[in-house]
Amino acid sequence: MTAVTGEAPVAARRFPGPRGLFLAMVRTHRTALWFWLGLVAVAAAALLWALGPGADAAWAEYREMGCHSGSPNLGCDLPGPAMLRYETTVTVVIGILFLLPTLTGAWAGGALIGRELEDGTAQLAWTQSVTPARWLAAKLAVPALLLVPGTLAVTLLHRALWSTHSDLARAMGWREWHDDGVFEANGTLATAHALTALAIGVLSGVLLRRALPALGVAVAAMASLTYVLDDLRPHLWPTPPGTPSLMHKHPSSHFWPLQLVETGIVMAVAALATATAFLVLRRRTGAAV
Repeated sequence: MTAVTGEAPVAARRFPGPRGLFLAMVRTHRTALWFWLGLVAVAAAALLWALGPGADAAWAEYREMGCHSGSPNLGCDLPGPAMLRYETTVTVVIGILFLLPTLTGAWAGGALIGRELEDGTAQLAWTQSVTPARWLAAKLAVPALLLVPGTLAVTLLHRALWSTHSDLARAMGWREWHDDGVFEANGTLATAHALTALAIGVLSGVLLRRALPALGVAVAAMASLTYVLDDLRPHLWPTPPGTPSLMHKHPSSHFWPLQLVETGIVMAVAALATATAFLVLRRRTGAAV
């Protein structure tokens, strides 16, 4: 009886459950967690303000300038204080969603993977209780569980804002549905970009095993992917007959076909990066995986 009861804690220590891995990661990266929660809270609050009082004040100021007719008066493209506050707020939120993949990739490559492989923390965990594959799975799954709800929440709020007040942005000549920031913030791409950046960052960390080089490679790779996709986007779906394949020639009804095709490409890159990261880790750790 003594031998049996004495073995249970050892087994528990050797094979911690998902909850143990999750708590360990939260403790290790709690600063990044609080930063992410704060970023989502700020973006959500800004969009809620823009959806209500911000847009109301901007519309009122726009109409006071006599710009509500079909032929705006001279100077209607020069924003007043309320219009400028509204535009600045929405621009900042779009900027957050635009920079999120780069920040995610840098954090994943540098702090999440590269640093732990460089200082030996990961190797210590492998020898005590966690296999390399299980360690890497947790490094991907836990951030993904935090990234997806937060990014989706901001995306849904931005989409609600655009659906309600898109005429305001167009009337003031600031945005169209096909503009890069608006297009990425109104659909599935923002979340897909964040997940792909996580996968690319993890792969760079596994390949280089050093924090700073992995950080730099992850940022460069994600920036390059975004640049290529921005150029490729107008050609992902056929335009109406007789029109060139330029984004501004696509009708607004092409939003979701373009969005879903590009999302599929981005998620394919994420899947490839994830599979490659596991393969590299397996080859470097052998039977321990």
